[in-house]
This record gives sequence, C-alpha cells and structure tokens, in this order.
Amino acid sequence: MGLGFLWTAAERLVALALLIPTLLLFQVIFEAYKRRHHNKHVNAPAIFEDPNSLKQVPCPHVNDPAEKYISLIVPAFNEEHRLPAALDETMNYLQQRAAKDKSFTYEVVIVDDGSSDATKRVAFGFVKKYTVDNVRVILLGRNHGKGEAIRKGMLHSRGELLLMLDADGATKVDDLEKLENQIHAVAKREFKLGDGADTYSNSRISDFPIAAFGSRAHLEEKALATRKWYRNFLMKGFHLVVLLTAGPGIRDTQCGFKMFTRAAARKLFTNIRLKRWHASSFIAQNPKCMGRRVI
Repeated sequence: MGLGFLWTAAERLVALALLIPTLLLFQVIFEAYKRRHHNKHVNAPAIFEDPNSLKQVPCPHVNDPAEKYISLIVPAFNEEHRLPAALDETMNYLQQRAAKDKSFTYEVVIVDDGSSDATKRVAFGFVKKYTVDNVRVILLGRNHGKGEAIRKGMLHSRGELLLMLDADGATKVDDLEKLENQIHAVAKREFKLGDGADTYSNSRISDFPIAAFGSRAHLEEKALATRKWYRNFLMKGFHLVVLLTAGPGIRDTQCGFKMFTRAAARKLFTNIRLKRWHASSFIAQNPKCMGRRVI
C-alpha cells in the first residue's frame, strides 16, 4: 500500500516535469503563430506626401530597380529640435559631393513615426527647400517603433546603397564614405565587380548582398570609466549573448549607422517582423540571413 502511494507520487512528479516544458513549448508556438499571422503592418502600404501638390503618393519599393545611387533613411519620433541641424549637415554634404561628381545621385527619406510634435512640419520644410526628388517624408500615422520606421524607409527607398542614420546627428554624415568604400572593396574582392573578364563585370553594386556596420567600439574604454559598474556588467553580459548567438566580430550592435546594398536590404527587411525592437540590432545579431557583412 505504501509502495503504491510512493509510486503514484513519483508518477505525478514525472508528469508535472513533462507538463511544464510542454506548456512552455505550446506558448512559444502559439506566440510564433500569432506573430506570423498578425503582421498587418508588414503589408500596410507606406505613403509620402508632396507638399507642393498636397497629394499622398505611393512609395517605390525595394524590389524595383534603383533610381538613385544612395538613399539615407532617417527614422524620426518627436525630433523637431534635433532634426534641423542633422538634416542641414546631411544636405550640405550631399550637395557638395553631387557638385563634384555628376553621377552621384541621392535622396533623404525621413520616416515620421507618428510624432506628436512639429517633426512633420520640419521635415516637409526640407522637402520644399530641396524638392521631393531629393527629400521625401514617409508618414506612419501612428507610432510603431524605431524598428518599423527603419524597415519602412528601407523598403521604400530608391538607392543602390541604403544608409540608416539617427536623427540626432550622433555620427558625422561624411563617415558614410568609410562604409561605402568597404562595401565596394568587398564587392570587388568577392564578386570581382569592375573586372571586365568576370561574369559580374556588367553588374551594379546594388546586385550583391553586402552590409557594412558602423561601430563605436573604439570609444568603449572611455565609456567604461564613466559608466556605473552595473551598467558595465550588463553591457558585458549582452556582448556575451551576441558572441554566443552571432559569433565573433560584432562589437557594436546598437550603432544606428549601417549601410546595405539594395540586394541586402531586399533580403533582410522583407523578413523582419519586429516593430519596436531596433531592427538593425536584429540584423547585426543574425548575420546568417545575408551573404556578406563588413563590421
């Protein structure tokens, strides 16, 4: 009798031990299914407005052929104060470079992520000043999150190269040349781009899936000395997670200065489903979804 009772208790423990992970697995599967089939934001059409005609016009798509050499995507949420200085610096650089090189064509795509301040007015002021061909504003209507703002801007840009940069001007815009040069170097080394004897000699840089990520890792030593110990502890822990999931070589996933070829953007941003988490962090930590990367 006593043995039977003990055996029943043991069975209950085994059943409980099996039930808990089963329930957790079911919850994970359910959440994955819900995210997969509740992503209306993914297919929602983006629009930009021409302030001269006051009409909302459908945006081009990353699947379309490139019309510009480079697109700069600027996600903005309540950035009326910081956006003007950043855009002034950006436009000055782009105009100076275009004046020196007639083949250099560009656009700046500002993605207003449902701002409640005057961000929209500031952005459209630059559209009026520089024309809708060079500066465009995508309106998300309501706040979706930085990840979605970046994704929408990438999907509806016209450049062979697509650069994301923050509205606060934290990185000098002319640093894009460092990323640009790295992408061209990889294309030349890996695909023999520009080599007349090669199969890819007639291809464009936009045809190859390459990304280059800006990094502030060289500033880490100075930051360690000024941050609280627990923040440094959390940072090191996060770096360990990135190392285990993505492998070595990625030292800064949070820098908002990343460049993609059109082929890379097409492959990456059509598969992103996260709206609020920083999309570029996902990309940096999941490099296997793309052929080449440069850090």
